[in-house]
Amino acid sequence: QVQLVESGGGLVQRGGSLRLSCAASGSIAVIYTMAWHRQAPGSRREWVATISFDSTEYADAVKGRFTISRDSAENTGYLEMNNLDPVDTAVYMCHAIGRQRHGFSFNTWGQGTQVTVSS
Repeated sequence: QVQLVESGGGLVQRGGSLRLSCAASGSIAVIYTMAWHRQAPGSRREWVATISFDSTEYADAVKGRFTISRDSAENTGYLEMNNLDPVDTAVYMCHAIGRQRHGFSFNTWGQGTQVTVSS
């Protein structure tokens, strides 16, 4: 079983920054992609960013402010968030797709970490 644990959320003022982490554990052979999604109260889950081996993609709403990265050796992903705005307030969830050591694939979500941006 592969598990994802997010950390780094919290309360920050408008214009502030936070760095989220997503630590993957378990029998992991390789992580193909890691992505961040977010869900605000009363809203649908929204894709934020994805990182693969050689590329990154961002939602228009965060492009230029958020940076996704990964440490493949540590099976950890990161989301650096700058110039935060109250509209960024949400639970941020990590999602990873890869292959386990015994050959089976995995498609796993974390529980999420709360990000609150005050005005």
